[in-house]
Amino acid sequence: MARPVTLFTGQWADLPLEELARKCGEWGFDGLELACWGDHFDVDRALSESGYVEGRWEILRRNNLNCWAISNHLVGQAVCDPIDARHQATVPPDVWGDGDPEGVRGRAAEKIKDTARAAAKFGVTQVNGFTGSSIWAKLYSFPPNDFADIERGYEDFAERWNPIIDVFDREGVGWGLEVHPTEIAYDFVTTRRALEAIGYREGFGINFDPSHFAHQFLDSSRFIEEFADRIYHFHVKDSRKALDGRRSILASHLEFGEAERGWDFVSPGHGDVDFESVVRALNRTGYDGPLSIEWEDSGMDRDWGAPEALAFTRRIDFAPSTVAFDAAFAREE
Repeated sequence: MARPVTLFTGQWADLPLEELARKCGEWGFDGLELACWGDHFDVDRALSESGYVEGRWEILRRNNLNCWAISNHLVGQAVCDPIDARHQATVPPDVWGDGDPEGVRGRAAEKIKDTARAAAKFGVTQVNGFTGSSIWAKLYSFPPNDFADIERGYEDFAERWNPIIDVFDREGVGWGLEVHPTEIAYDFVTTRRALEAIGYREGFGINFDPSHFAHQFLDSSRFIEEFADRIYHFHVKDSRKALDGRRSILASHLEFGEAERGWDFVSPGHGDVDFESVVRALNRTGYDGPLSIEWEDSGMDRDWGAPEALAFTRRIDFAPSTVAFDAAFAREE
């Protein structure tokens, strides 16, 4: 059976859920991965308001859509980050409060705990998002890093996220970190270190997005195979490099979509991600969860791109073979 194809709603938060669900139902999506911003899924209302959860489901079902996961990337980012003015634009006012950094981090952690509770009430067992990182800014190490500070960054991550995952475990919900530059885990080595720091807890897994590996020159299929037991959710997203001797892989502090960037996100199938090898790896490792399209392409109209991405995803989601191709020639004993 083909895996369900969903749309992650985070990049569509300017639209009310009613309108987006209608579009996605008409386009033929199987479901939505609801973002916890805009009006798509409100954690506080889900926990406190009678009928809210049922109302979300009514909108989905009216449009022949399901939901397997919700996502709270923006608040999750604030759990471990060095907080600055940028976070005020991404977290809810009750998380920002007076802007005191440690207060923001603590309130963000409590909101992520509530996200697990809201997911359980909503009837889904997967929440995706970011963790933030106290050490990402030390990536390029001059003046030279004190590597004890780097170790302390992983300890800080574990201290802040273990109590969160305690709640996820009690609620029967899994957390999927989107392994991603700016997070505590962004490649093979840092993913191993993060999982080790948190004690390989079952409640802490990965929402894998191969677009974040393409411009790091990393092999997504090998990552899927190495961390097969931790791939709890999968994003279909693409990235394209444009390195010509003038453009930098560090993106030159340019906005997405600007011509001089050395790489940019593009609609699935239009970039450098080898989706055939990725799907073969998902098949080998037995992943049967959603393929959730995270649609980002500054050079393409999204109402054209999203249904095209849906068609592309259905086309590349081939089933594994159940027999060896030459089994018909095997001798009978």
